Amino acid sequence: MSDSSGGRTGPFLQEADRYSAHNYKPLPVVLDRGEGVWVWDVDGRRYLDMLAAYSALNQGHLHPTIINAAREQMERLTLTSRAFHNDQMGPFLRELCDAMGYEKALPMNTGAEAVETAIKLVRKWGYEVKGVPDGKAEIIVCDGNFHGRTTTIVGFSSEEEYREGFGPFTPGFRRVPYGDVEAFREAVSPNTVGFLMEPIQGEGGVVVPPEGYLRETREICSEHDVPFIADEIQTGLGRTGRLLCSQWEEVRPDVVLLGKALGGGVYPVSAVLADDEYMQVFRPGDHGSTFGGNPLGAAVGRAALQVVLDEDLSGRAAELGNWLMDELRGMKSPHVDHVRGKGLMVGVVIRESSGPARPFCEALRDRGILAKETHRQVIRFAPPLVVEKSTLEEALPDIAAVLSA
Repeated sequence: MSDSSGGRTGPFLQEADRYSAHNYKPLPVVLDRGEGVWVWDVDGRRYLDMLAAYSALNQGHLHPTIINAAREQMERLTLTSRAFHNDQMGPFLRELCDAMGYEKALPMNTGAEAVETAIKLVRKWGYEVKGVPDGKAEIIVCDGNFHGRTTTIVGFSSEEEYREGFGPFTPGFRRVPYGDVEAFREAVSPNTVGFLMEPIQGEGGVVVPPEGYLRETREICSEHDVPFIADEIQTGLGRTGRLLCSQWEEVRPDVVLLGKALGGGVYPVSAVLADDEYMQVFRPGDHGSTFGGNPLGAAVGRAALQVVLDEDLSGRAAELGNWLMDELRGMKSPHVDHVRGKGLMVGVVIRESSGPARPFCEALRDRGILAKETHRQVIRFAPPLVVEKSTLEEALPDIAAVLSA
């Protein structure tokens, strides 16, 4: 396939470069249509989507169940604000709580908003219930974390690129090495009000913690009355082969954060789930969002969740993920250090001596496969969970050619 910068693509790239802030470095391809696992650019070239919008498209592009729900709701009522009730939010939260096994859910819009909500939740719980002295609450986070890009969140990032030029930062966070149980144990204090972690670090490079890490840190949290907060915004809703990635170690977090695929690739929807013990600290005026829980978002969220459950996307991810990782390892590329992941959240780690992962992603694009580098050295393969095995089989020769070139 020829370079995507020709044809009708050029003017779109020039326009974006002229009028957009340069806060992203996307691959130079301009998409205008999608269906299932496929997308097409403005020149009609077809690509296999192996990123799924960072797992926001677990159900694929334009899933008819989700599109129909959105269309029907758009013709009825789209926004009420939280000043009034609507007929979609209650059913959405009930269905979400039933599926995840929690007593309450608080709807928001973006994943970063869900993280900010959780921070406020456990801090208030720490002061009102645990009895932490005012202003002393501390949340433990992990090196390599990525929980969003708000000022508070980048303040506890270990990546200087995310922090540079945005201080001063919010205090009250302590970082520990990801995957190190003893470091976490030593960091816990009477003022600890939460442990915020990703069951797999996606933006950090598809980093999978050692077996038992979630279970052991969960036990420490229970021992010291510390809420275990699982950021499942990218790992949840089937991506890793379980409805929640935490379930791989039979861990039940105190607080679960969902987003991305909860909007079915159609509308931003996120949620914080917890039991009454935590949610009861929120009272009118403490927190809110004009669009959070709006009827359009709630209708989309209901349909997105229904698709994940009805089509057993978790089971598909578990089966195809193991197979795909075996195939990638079997290529024995001289450029690949190792392959890691869980379910259909797969990272191919490129050796430092072979240069960064970006040129490999550009070469994949030229062969009709869209993937994106993360953490400089990692190619992330995370297709929509509706992908067929035969489709991935057809892509393997092109992937092998790129990895071996």
